[in-house]
Amino acid sequence: MTEFTPAFHEKTPLYDQLYRYIISQIRSGALKQGEKLPSKRALAGHLGISLTTVEKAYGLLTAEGYLESRPRSGCRVAAALADIPLLSQPISPPPPREERLDECFSTSAVDTSVFPFSTWARLNREAVYENPGLLQRGEGQGDWGLRGALSDFLHQYRGVVCAPEQVVLAAGLEGVMWILLQLLPQAVFALEDPGYGSLRRLLDNLGRRWVPAAMDSKGPVIQNLEESGADVAYVTPSHQFPLGHTIPAGRRGELLRWAYAREGRYLIEDDYDAEFRYASRPIPAMQGMDVGGRVIYVGTFSRTIAPSIRVAYLILPPELLEDYHRKFSHASATVSRFEQEALCRFLTSGAYGRHLRRAGGLYRRRRDALRAALEGWGEIRGAEAGLHLLFTLPGREEKDLVDRAARAGYRVRGLGEYCVGEDPLPGTLVLGFAGLEEERAAGAVGALREAFE
Repeated sequence: MTEFTPAFHEKTPLYDQLYRYIISQIRSGALKQGEKLPSKRALAGHLGISLTTVEKAYGLLTAEGYLESRPRSGCRVAAALADIPLLSQPISPPPPREERLDECFSTSAVDTSVFPFSTWARLNREAVYENPGLLQRGEGQGDWGLRGALSDFLHQYRGVVCAPEQVVLAAGLEGVMWILLQLLPQAVFALEDPGYGSLRRLLDNLGRRWVPAAMDSKGPVIQNLEESGADVAYVTPSHQFPLGHTIPAGRRGELLRWAYAREGRYLIEDDYDAEFRYASRPIPAMQGMDVGGRVIYVGTFSRTIAPSIRVAYLILPPELLEDYHRKFSHASATVSRFEQEALCRFLTSGAYGRHLRRAGGLYRRRRDALRAALEGWGEIRGAEAGLHLLFTLPGREEKDLVDRAARAGYRVRGLGEYCVGEDPLPGTLVLGFAGLEEERAAGAVGALREAFE
């Protein structure tokens, strides 16, 4: 106790310094079970601090069970601490963080410079001041206003056929998938290969079985899907990630026939960044073709507005909607009701449509700048839509390219990172352009070229 030196010039209060010091002495074994501590007055005099400071530290330690206070006997280390293992050695500090690489080619980037800050702030203020009832607990399925606005918007822009009753809101894609896994408890999932690595990891973490769904230039290969034993196929028909394909109408019909062929089969249609198309209007969703109630439509606002807008949604077919009500009838909303109200107003006022046009124009210019910088060097694929493209250098090793880019200060990802089976395009990088400013494209590509060659 006499080794403690108060740091009078630190911002941390003296009683807290003393409190933490005594805990460290107990945990290290320097102060043992039953050992008596100095009296409050003696310790205050020795350390040159006030009696009140020592009383406060001793009081906290006693309240938390580290010390026992006995009448006319002072404070001792509590006997109950004998069962707590002592620290055999100091806790090692965390390892130093790796050097941060430039993420301008990230496929998950979103440019926040086009975020409508003033409009969003105004809509949030209106939601707070005009509807105090939003402080109350909301429906687990989501507020009716946003569900109605969303169903109208999806029907108009994506050809989705649904009613507000079928819309379920959740916090992010993880929240959506957690609901689906409860509704499909025994299902084996087929995941596109190549496809989302995060989705595979999610199912692994939850102990759910999945199988890879081999892809060709038109989408999942139906014969392989039949042979896989899968009950549910997770597909991105409007803009496949990461290959960038669009599943044509014929293959979409084959997928629907696969789902109709056996009871309990479903297709999960993830409309990943389908809003951004540069050569044509957005292709209508596959859900609009479904006449048998086998397509579960999934979407988020993470790519179109901002990743922190943790609003995702499901459009459930009638049969699964009944299961949802049985299992989640008492659930609470997982999305802030104020955010739901602001988003509802954003959709119904037309501000969301204007924002999409503004963001789409920006991303088109960035795609053009990246494509111009890469032109004549390698093969470019999948640049007609979305927020990334594929760039292939024939005859090169993917890992070597990724490593060379890192040494040049850039993080890039190879197509092989998204593959379970064989890489369909060796020597291919997946380059995002949403976070790559037009004026930086030539310099960043030039740095990669110098590192590769």
